[in-house]
Amino acid sequence: MKRFYKDVSVSPVDGGWHVTLDGRGIKTPGRASQIVPSEALAGLLAEEWRAQGEKIDPRSFVYRDMADYAIDVVRKDRADAVGNLLNYSQTDTLCYRGDPEDPLFQRQEELWEPLLKTCEARHGITFSRVSGIMFDQQPEATQQRLREVLDAMDDFTLAGLQTMTSIAASLVVGLEALEDGADPEQLFATANAEEDWQAELWGWDFEAEDRRKLRLEAFTLAHEFVKAARG
Repeated sequence: MKRFYKDVSVSPVDGGWHVTLDGRGIKTPGRASQIVPSEALAGLLAEEWRAQGEKIDPRSFVYRDMADYAIDVVRKDRADAVGNLLNYSQTDTLCYRGDPEDPLFQRQEELWEPLLKTCEARHGITFSRVSGIMFDQQPEATQQRLREVLDAMDDFTLAGLQTMTSIAASLVVGLEALEDGADPEQLFATANAEEDWQAELWGWDFEAEDRRKLRLEAFTLAHEFVKAARG
């Protein structure tokens, strides 16, 4: 698609901030006004539009797509969005370790246990740890408390959290990324410990390394999205 606009602006409106193209407000694919909660997030959205050349690259609108997801999907059915995130807590990567005699087990303990304990202390919950591949149901009290935590979040935080959690295969990592001072690159590396371990043993191939870079970039952008949404 050819670029069809010249001016990109950010304006305050009822309920938040709006990006306009030549004075016309942007809408989501669901035809809702794309109103976001902070000037900072609107600024990120505007920069995506300003960065386009003569032709528009749809793949470059990462922040726009997350904003649309928050408005069209999360806002429409928050219970479903929260339920999807809770599913990750049942199979959270950080709760599933190798066998204790496996050399990888020690690294998992060193990297994952501090994050789990921090999350447990912060929210007053307890996670079951599993060695091996057998599934273990997380305590009902933990699930209920996590639901309360997620229910309290705004639509845009839930949208960014969905991206980070799915990339990390860990709700614990996703929740930690929401905390002040969180280091997204370090959190991604923590969640990716098993893959990185295998690469240290056998070496990276180019395709796997490229996939890791793309996943890290997506995780970092989602982290920036949430930070901006919260102003």
